[in-house]
Amino acid sequence: MSVWFEGEGGIDCSLEQVEHAVGNPGEFFMGVVRLMPGLADVELVDEQAGSVTIKTNEGLMKRTNVATQKDSDRVVIEFDEEYAAGSRVTTNAHFRQHFASTDHGVTHQLTISDLTAPGILGFFYRRFGASKMGKASLTAHKTSLERPNH
Repeated sequence: MSVWFEGEGGIDCSLEQVEHAVGNPGEFFMGVVRLMPGLADVELVDEQAGSVTIKTNEGLMKRTNVATQKDSDRVVIEFDEEYAAGSRVTTNAHFRQHFASTDHGVTHQLTISDLTAPGILGFFYRRFGASKMGKASLTAHKTSLERPNH
């Protein structure tokens, strides 16, 4: 497994809020993706057991092999993602998100691994996009889970 991004952040919510939110993967993923920079139009296209397809203004995002593991002190979500951003670039990666209960909320550890992105644009994305995309994902999760109703 080749790690492309690894980072951690704190979220001011309870683990129960995380469990509730991830109970509906399509709504959860769509809510988080909607908060990513540059993604203005986000629509849930399809949701089946273990997979979610989201259409954005940039392209089509397919998350497959979605698996959630819940314990008394943590929630772990893993999935594979293929994101076809129009005809410009298609990325494939594995995501692992670990949410753990703390005295002050929840820690969120994000690992993005096995990233592939062909072509010249893919080269630039692989080479220079990790920090920006990883941090944006951590921030989007934080914002989504700290909202009321979660």
